[in-house]
Amino acid sequence: MENILQQTNLRDQALQVLKLRLISGDLVPGQIYSAAALAAELGVSNSPVREAMLTLVNQGLMETVKNRGFRVVPLSEKERRNIYELRMLLEIPSMVKLSAMKDIVTVRSAELSEFATRMVAYAKDGDIVGYLDMDRQFHLRLLELLENEQLLSIVENLRDQSRQYGLKALSERGGLVRSAEEHQPILDAIVSGNGPLTAELMTRHLGHLVGDWA
Repeated sequence: MENILQQTNLRDQALQVLKLRLISGDLVPGQIYSAAALAAELGVSNSPVREAMLTLVNQGLMETVKNRGFRVVPLSEKERRNIYELRMLLEIPSMVKLSAMKDIVTVRSAELSEFATRMVAYAKDGDIVGYLDMDRQFHLRLLELLENEQLLSIVENLRDQSRQYGLKALSERGGLVRSAEEHQPILDAIVSGNGPLTAELMTRHLGHLVGDWA
């Protein structure tokens, strides 16, 4: 995935890239990162990257290390389990609700299928950041159809807090491709109006958070 940022909304773009790297495990807990080094890698000035990292500090995802830089806050197994349980409680009923709104989802199905297709391609290339970007867009675009901004904000925040450190190993074993391939069947179940199948597929999919991806 291309990480060189365009000269618009640099802080927001930097924040998105850093979040994806944090979630994927590219930014490792305990290691100190400097805004200058990351800015050089992304091809921008220090300021937008530092602002993005301070935003992550405010969100509790990173912490400052005086005169040295920023460090990722570790995520405990209990915290991972809590995030998993919250996502199960929120996302599965939401997807089932969408299966009763299949006409609305069908209008967006081509766009959502494109995310699913690109996700599989990124997974096959071993591009974890690209995979996570498509995964994020697929799930959040679906939730947007419910027109519940509070729900969307909560789920987006929970996704940002997730740390899937096992994704690299999973990718090497071919498991990332299998995970990517789960998205189109979820969409198909929603479009067909099959609530029970949607719930079953989403339960299996979210199970990766405490299984393969942990």
